[in-house]
Amino acid sequence: MTEVTTHAGAASIPHDWPKSLSRVPYWAFQREDVYAAEQERIFRGPAWHFLCLEGDVAQPGDYRATFVGDAPVVVTRDAEGAIHAFENRCAHRGALICLDEKGKGKKDFACVYHAWTYNLKGDLTGVAFQKGVKGKGGMPPDFKLSDHGPRKLRVARLHGLVFGSFSQEAPELSAYLGAEIESRIARVLKGRKPVVIGRYTQALPNNWKLYVENVKDSYHASILHLFFTTFEINRLSQKGAIIVDESGGHHVSYSAIERKATGDADYSEQKLRSDSQYKLADPTMLQGFREFDDDVTLQILTVFPTFVLQQIQNAIAIRQVVPRGPQAADLNWILLGFESDGPEERLVRLKQANLVGPAGFISMEDGCVGGFVQRGVAGAPDKRAVLEMGGHDAQSSESRVTEASIRGFWKKYRALMGIGTTP
Repeated sequence: MTEVTTHAGAASIPHDWPKSLSRVPYWAFQREDVYAAEQERIFRGPAWHFLCLEGDVAQPGDYRATFVGDAPVVVTRDAEGAIHAFENRCAHRGALICLDEKGKGKKDFACVYHAWTYNLKGDLTGVAFQKGVKGKGGMPPDFKLSDHGPRKLRVARLHGLVFGSFSQEAPELSAYLGAEIESRIARVLKGRKPVVIGRYTQALPNNWKLYVENVKDSYHASILHLFFTTFEINRLSQKGAIIVDESGGHHVSYSAIERKATGDADYSEQKLRSDSQYKLADPTMLQGFREFDDDVTLQILTVFPTFVLQQIQNAIAIRQVVPRGPQAADLNWILLGFESDGPEERLVRLKQANLVGPAGFISMEDGCVGGFVQRGVAGAPDKRAVLEMGGHDAQSSESRVTEASIRGFWKKYRALMGIGTTP
């Protein structure tokens, strides 16, 4: 038996976690104390989190509300053009400072409860009736505005993305990502100004980590997704690889089209779900354009803990996972085009957006399979998942028939949670 000890004053969490990365106890998806420790050690710990697009706060006075874990956050651009992020919590009684998802032309924020006001940097600038009324009441003489205010985040920008961290111990964003992961983000976004062509939030009936596992699971797509196998969009036999960074937490899975490829005996022997009777009413949905010189038509990239950058053919999207307790999460989708797109390219992106999302031809099943796991393990907190596909390590691989990137997630997770292991 081992323990996770949270920060000073917090309770310790008894754990029984096997040493092998290929075994994960199901209680990790179920317990309130584990969830609380994650908020402290991961979401308010030394990690970086996607906040918004730079374009969401393009002009001075623009703001966007978001989340880091379950903490509400506001991102702003001040009059000098600098981007700030701070907790969406009034320092007085804890009410939300910002009630809207987004806005423009803001000069300051005023809490609706008692009218404490904050500038675009998150500084407390005013307290209603601070001096009292007619010399009576009010705040004590030694009260200083500068001593109060919501927690501020460090902010870093990368290729049109805005990341934030509550921790001063987190390395600089470039070091946190590493050169290989950053280059794969640059491959999709660098030199192009993203334009949002759609947003929606999907409610997931499962722990946030189950969705992150799903995204890092590179071989389930050919088994779970009928659309993939029926229309042969992606095959594990295509040229591709899995990249897992040194920490284990970040990953890239990619595959490149083989323009002369024909049928694949390996697939027919697996008896995978497919049904050739299904046809598309509009086959042009799968007729994209060559966007990248490397012929990679699928790249899924994750940054620990909850950021996903997707390229499925010409469907480019960001997915942000937001924990909502031990057994629920939200998935924020941001569908992207680019300012340089022509009308035909924009139409292709809009059509191919139907591949993803809660009702997407490809990703519809991903929204419910995590719930199947959450329900399936409800009576088995002492049992363990088996993650042995491709071995026991968390190394990059030329084969996508592996669970190495999932094991990498747990490697990084255990390090930040301070989890010891047992044989």
